[in-house]
Amino acid sequence: VGILVGPGHNGGDGLVVARELQLQGYQVKLVMPLSRLKPLTQSHANYAKAVGIVWGESVADFGDCDFWVDGLFGTGLTRPLTRTIAHQVNELNQLSLPVVSIDLPSGLHTDTGQVLGTAVQAQHSFCLGLWKRAYFQDEALAYCGQTTLLDIGIPDPAYAAVLAQVDAVQIITPPLAQQALPFNRPPVTHKYQQGHVLLVCGSQQYAGAALLTALGARASGVGMMTIAVPDSIKPLLHAQCPDALVIGCPETDTGAIAALANPDLSPYTAIAVGPGCTLQSGLLVEAVLPARCPLIIDADGLNQVAQRALLPRLALRAAPTILTPHLGEFNRLFPGLYEGDRLQAVHRAAQSSQTIVLLKGAKTAIATPVGQIWLIQESTQALARGGSGDVLTGLMGGLLAQPSQQPWGQRVAAGAWWHAQAGIFAAGDRTILGVDAFHLSQSLMPTLSHWVKRGFTPHSSKSPLAIGEDGE
Repeated sequence: VGILVGPGHNGGDGLVVARELQLQGYQVKLVMPLSRLKPLTQSHANYAKAVGIVWGESVADFGDCDFWVDGLFGTGLTRPLTRTIAHQVNELNQLSLPVVSIDLPSGLHTDTGQVLGTAVQAQHSFCLGLWKRAYFQDEALAYCGQTTLLDIGIPDPAYAAVLAQVDAVQIITPPLAQQALPFNRPPVTHKYQQGHVLLVCGSQQYAGAALLTALGARASGVGMMTIAVPDSIKPLLHAQCPDALVIGCPETDTGAIAALANPDLSPYTAIAVGPGCTLQSGLLVEAVLPARCPLIIDADGLNQVAQRALLPRLALRAAPTILTPHLGEFNRLFPGLYEGDRLQAVHRAAQSSQTIVLLKGAKTAIATPVGQIWLIQESTQALARGGSGDVLTGLMGGLLAQPSQQPWGQRVAAGAWWHAQAGIFAAGDRTILGVDAFHLSQSLMPTLSHWVKRGFTPHSSKSPLAIGEDGE
């Protein structure tokens, strides 16, 4: 086992790994590009020499190693890797051998995930104590490989001291999702007490988007569902969703919804607008702005918001507004706000617009106007299919229509978690190539049933994110 050792405490961790492997009988070889070490790291280096661990000048000296540990730099790196260190990292990457990184692959910025010159391409990264923000940034994901959080025994008061100084960032875990999902129905109830969602979606060109949105909402367990679609595609919705109320709306020449057929929004406890509507539709977002219930805006609804500069009007709504953009839509809504840091961008967007912003991606991030950020840790590339977002919009609308005492941000995050877990569940059965949006919608209930049977087994309670000490 070759171990690349840095001058700080990450290097000290690498030396501890070296010592333990040596004592278990492994052949261990160390490479230390920098000679000046922090005092504690120097003590570990002295011990490593005392037990006879082999030292070398460069990664190239140990071409016979089968496996490498990256203990060069962890959190807090702010300067690019250059010269000797960059050369060692590049040599390591060229070996095509398994590499694991301690805390964070060396060369990544702890918060933004930016590659600082060059970075170790790890097959597995073991994050220590608390997740670092880089693990949720697009640029870093190609370097992290599989990721695991290790509890290293830091006491809760120490976590609290750090977290009091940073924005509230929380991973949605299965127990937190369970809290926010509408399982707790009273023993005596009826359909109208379990929510009534209005879905404004579809066009002749994208009739399937309306169906997928409806299938997502149906899986939520909402008591009543009304779907407003162009009149010409009503038969499709009636045939596939006999439990729904379907409103046929007047159409444009292109087969889009020209206007809502029934402007009375008072019966609804949540509204979702946008999937498949096309840019040729009428002023649908403006038509539903007066609603006194949560409003989810997606797809062409977001494009209407951007084109008609509706963000200031969204901020005036008394009820929550949830925006669900992918990065392209986000940039149209909030031009110039995204500069490579997804967490910072979604945080600023939610505060400036006074909406809940769900930024889709490999690591979906949800921010609320009060500064809370929720993160979806697990997802799958199988969701990179047309229609996956329509299913999410319907599911979110159905969930937010139902009664709950949990905060809106947590409820949105629970819906996004459920959607991601359904993708993972379906990929396990059909591979990442076989999870089309219809099968995704059909996997929502089996996924939830799976977690219920597992009892929503808690993960680590220490799920917020924090940053490490400067320079470590």
